[in-house]
Amino acid sequence: MRRWGRGTERVAGPRDARVNEDHLTDSGLPDDGRLRLLSFNIQVGITTQRYHHYLTRSWQHVLPHGGRSGNLQKIGQLIGDFDLVALQEADGGSLRSGYINQVEHLAQLGGFPYWYQQLNRNLGRLAQHSNGVLSRLRPWAIEDHPLPGPAGRGAILMRFGEGEDALVVVMMHLALGARTRTLQLAYIRDLIGDYRHQVLMGDMNTHAVDLLEHSPLRDLGLLAPQIEATFPSWRPQRCLDHILLSPTLTLERVQVLAQPISDHLPVAVEIRLPASLRGDHLPVPSTLDGGSPA
Repeated sequence: MRRWGRGTERVAGPRDARVNEDHLTDSGLPDDGRLRLLSFNIQVGITTQRYHHYLTRSWQHVLPHGGRSGNLQKIGQLIGDFDLVALQEADGGSLRSGYINQVEHLAQLGGFPYWYQQLNRNLGRLAQHSNGVLSRLRPWAIEDHPLPGPAGRGAILMRFGEGEDALVVVMMHLALGARTRTLQLAYIRDLIGDYRHQVLMGDMNTHAVDLLEHSPLRDLGLLAPQIEATFPSWRPQRCLDHILLSPTLTLERVQVLAQPISDHLPVAVEIRLPASLRGDHLPVPSTLDGGSPA
């Protein structure tokens, strides 16, 4: 099941989440025009500190272990300062996670009123491989997109506002193989090509130069904030995790956070939105009080 949660029945309500809706525009975006974004591959709450841990701790991908809860608590504290959080390699509730939906759990820990779980590989009780998004802002629409190639990869699209001047944010976890990744990026390119204001975030399993110069995204004019390596977290050598921005969005700050909770380090940016996304001229969005996304 793919879940869109909102309110006290599923996650913390807006008051508990410290959301002041008086400071949101009709598009659901903050009226000060500043947006804080985080992307994090959480490796289902497993800490990896050496390459040999992929072997010696591989059982933690199948069975529960005591340290997972503490790691999720750390992630919950980390994400509390952000408006939108993209999660990769979350578990949707299986034996290994103690039947806890990690996306929903982190939404509760971080005080996010809106969350969505995308189930990409369903192994029943053994594993519920998922992406997730946590949001303090009420989106106009959310779309679930399985990506081309072997089953198991997906993207989540969130839209704030409507028409070509809307802000579209796509969270993704791309394939390891270059050929499949190209197919996936072509699919995403088709999703976002009609929008002026674009954010792409997630574990993209390749470097920024490849994404911006040698992939189907190359004609969009996207910018990749210059960041440090994100993988492996204990000795970062490769930059695989990105937040890409259209040139209409102003970068205020970018940082790779020194939080080796997973085998990837989280990437954070703060951006300033253009004036067209901060006005009150847009109509009120349709109701998103739960159930399946539009």
